[in-house]
Amino acid sequence: MTWSETILQTLKDNDVRLVTYVPDNVLTPLLRGVTADNYFMAVGATREDEALGIAAGAWMGGIKGCVMMQTSGFAVAPNTLASLIVPFQIPAIMIISERGTLGEFNSGQALVARTMRPVLDSVAVTHHTLTDEKTLRFMVDKSIKQAVSTQAPVALILSPLLTGGNPVAEAKLKG
Repeated sequence: MTWSETILQTLKDNDVRLVTYVPDNVLTPLLRGVTADNYFMAVGATREDEALGIAAGAWMGGIKGCVMMQTSGFAVAPNTLASLIVPFQIPAIMIISERGTLGEFNSGQALVARTMRPVLDSVAVTHHTLTDEKTLRFMVDKSIKQAVSTQAPVALILSPLLTGGNPVAEAKLKG
């Protein structure tokens, strides 16, 4: 299985039905899989904080949800994490495609990448960086189970070492 197929199957195995997202090139294989599979309820959002709010509402309605975003989009999420997700014990599962590292050309992406993990730590959100397919299923599965059992959010950061990075950025660098 590809990294995206492994993640999608693990979401299914853990009964995560709602996937709300803001489009991103790196996430394309995941988003294609989600929108093509009737198991998932796919909801596009205009901003990452809105996506977190949708996932929070789903949890309150009895549905497990996942939010997919890229690193730069994470920059709008800390207020929602600190004022809604963490204090109300919502096990939001965030899947974040990592930009801003390993040859990134966009300085804005690089700045958010340097601050994302310290921000997650400051609002008490557990996070794991996923780097290889050998440990992928285990990390995603155990992270979802822990988030649900402890009613706490988790961020799963998709390293370019796993995903191969952003194809648009690679094209610009070769350009």
